[in-house]
Amino acid sequence: MRKIVIPVFCFAVMSTIAIEAQLSAAPVSAAQVTIEKTQYVNVSSGTLNMRKSGSSTASVVAKLTKGTKVSVSSESKGWAKITANGKTGYVSSQYLSSKNPVKATAAAKTTTKYVNTSSGTLNMRKSGSPSAAVVTKLAKGTKVSVSSESKGWAKVTANGKTGYVSSQYLSTTNPVKATVAAKTTTKYVNTSSGTLNMRKSGSATASVVAKLAKGTKVSVSSESKGWAKITANGKTGYVSSQYLSTKNPVAVVKTTTKYVNVSSGTLAMRKSASTSAAVLAKLAKGTKVTVSSESKGWAKITANGKTGYVSSQYLSTTKPVAATPSEVKPVIKYVNVSVGSSLNLRKQPSDSAAVILKLTRGAETTVISESGGWTKIKVYGGEGYVNSSFLSADKPKTPISEPEETTIIKFVKVSDGSSLNMRSEASTSGSVVTQLVNNTAVTVYSEENGWARVTANGKTGYVSSDFLADTAAETPSGSNKTIDKIVTPYNLSLNKMVDFQMAADAQTDKSYQTYIREDALTVISSTKGTVDGIGWRVRGGAGPENWVIATVNDHQELTILSKKMGSDGYNWYEVNINKSWVNASPDDVKYNLNPDNFANDSVNMFQFVKLSQPTNLNASEVNERILAGKGILANQAATFITAGETYGVNEIYLISHALLETGKGTSPLATGVEVNGKTVYNMYGIGAYDGTALTSGAQYAYNAGWFTPEAAIIGGAKFIANGYISAGQDTLYKMRWNPAGAAKYGYATHQYATDIGWAAKQVKQIYNLYSLLDSYHLTVEIPAYK
Repeated sequence: MRKIVIPVFCFAVMSTIAIEAQLSAAPVSAAQVTIEKTQYVNVSSGTLNMRKSGSSTASVVAKLTKGTKVSVSSESKGWAKITANGKTGYVSSQYLSSKNPVKATAAAKTTTKYVNTSSGTLNMRKSGSPSAAVVTKLAKGTKVSVSSESKGWAKVTANGKTGYVSSQYLSTTNPVKATVAAKTTTKYVNTSSGTLNMRKSGSATASVVAKLAKGTKVSVSSESKGWAKITANGKTGYVSSQYLSTKNPVAVVKTTTKYVNVSSGTLAMRKSASTSAAVLAKLAKGTKVTVSSESKGWAKITANGKTGYVSSQYLSTTKPVAATPSEVKPVIKYVNVSVGSSLNLRKQPSDSAAVILKLTRGAETTVISESGGWTKIKVYGGEGYVNSSFLSADKPKTPISEPEETTIIKFVKVSDGSSLNMRSEASTSGSVVTQLVNNTAVTVYSEENGWARVTANGKTGYVSSDFLADTAAETPSGSNKTIDKIVTPYNLSLNKMVDFQMAADAQTDKSYQTYIREDALTVISSTKGTVDGIGWRVRGGAGPENWVIATVNDHQELTILSKKMGSDGYNWYEVNINKSWVNASPDDVKYNLNPDNFANDSVNMFQFVKLSQPTNLNASEVNERILAGKGILANQAATFITAGETYGVNEIYLISHALLETGKGTSPLATGVEVNGKTVYNMYGIGAYDGTALTSGAQYAYNAGWFTPEAAIIGGAKFIANGYISAGQDTLYKMRWNPAGAAKYGYATHQYATDIGWAAKQVKQIYNLYSLLDSYHLTVEIPAYK
């Protein structure tokens, strides 16, 4: 929100001596007027001195506050003899009045006004100064009772609290009700083709807020000079009036019924009329569809409750007779999965069926039959079922390997309160992708001509190299922050802890050189061999003393890279096993276990932050800077805050965890999976076991009753709190490694993840989130091994 500078005025405060001098008068003479009446102390500030005699030099008997009721017995030469609070003395007559000034003030007339901000909230402060502490934040339209206004500030009472607000943001009418009461009309977008631009203002050069499809229902609040101010799909902007009509042009479109008619397999329904568009559903032969339009070989259809596009050539006006599996002639097809992944060969055509073995990219198969999206195949002398979408008629080419892109971590260095623009290209004319605050950690891929290509907060673009530094401040920027560090010793050595993790097959996505003994392979050529037998292991070196990286299956095809003599006298082949996850080396496990490698690093030390302490977050700031564009997680900051406060979990950890597990809010498990006729959501990957992540994670969500994204966020927080936080594993490090459990039982137990880098992968996002906060309190717990 734009900052507002409000001038500050200083007021001189009258000293006690000055007040007492002012409240003094000439001494009383002998002649006094005897009277009996009731009056009240009426001083502008401070108190009124009651003296022993009618003289400003007489000793003070008592000090009377404004509004004190007194009984006047006589007055003479500016002095009144009074009785008040059980005492008798003299006061200056000029500071007495017949009416109680305190009651008069209390009865002062108040007026009702309303908060009227253009955006955001209005700060109610402790006093009439922009530097005064904030009592509360008032939303637009909040009703306030104004007791006084002076020098641009109003003293108000709202929501049971009293304080001061800037008068310029108050109005006599409620802006929210006025907006709601505005008369609107309903119209529809009516374009001949394409979409209609909704712009920020009534100008063809104004920025585009959204693109509206033909037939979109809009609420028109005003029209002027060929532009209409509208609200549609939750957004407000301006469109050209000529493209609006009172009748829905889409509603009257004639539809036809057709049927999917493919010779084999299924028909992909896509998000748009393009073979590169995302697949929404796969339709079996004979599926009934409603066709709303056809153009350039594509048909827009609705089937099974979903709308998308299919190739028109695979639709017919009559329902085809479904082919039986026996009618499909055996053909040769090849496994076509991404490089480094594998395809499950299952006992039955079901995602829940047992896996026989995993097939690598390019494996040749003989197709026996196809039905319902599954293909029965022969491969390596056995039979089983695979998902039809991962087979192709042509053998996929092996891509030429390219050297991995080297990356480093740097930190944004700008003054607090300002930000660094990340642009779409290495130029100041490039559009701004996002803005990065001071000390934001960024991943740098390259630097050239004063520009760096970076990734930060889930977005990639270019920033000026001049504003990047190799090191960050000790902690993210914040004007009011405290960090407490504690050390927790464990009755366990680091080397023993490594042994426990190796026994538990600690995993990594790092690539190693992998070797298999010569008698495990049937060599087909100088570059290819197949595994001969079951139970063979590939190791991290040429010899049995090296750690086991993975096991391979009988008949599995491996690419041979080289051959060398091993320590045991056998030849060992260096092979490519095409596995995304493997057992980590002892050295890599030890590095990730050792707290000394991370405790003094400004970013990585966040894996030791206590997660049982919630942080006060600004929801709108998190939505704008962190969750914007994050799919299903967008605008869910308030839900994460509720989850954290409810179950005593750090909200920043919950957000970071969800971003990682959901692929920044876009994974199928996060965006909704149908189970037993209900759509379920899972934001933290809870219950999503390796190999069956989608089905097992969805089933867990169904059993837990997570039928909305909000329920999944809050319910998942409860699971994390109950399973780990409340069990004492309240740091990322302890969630991953659980040193207390290992020390107690003598083996690795109750660990959240198998990835050795899991804790380190979380901290960069957590660090960046803390960089957005102005104040916080952290407790860091560092483990210490013997």
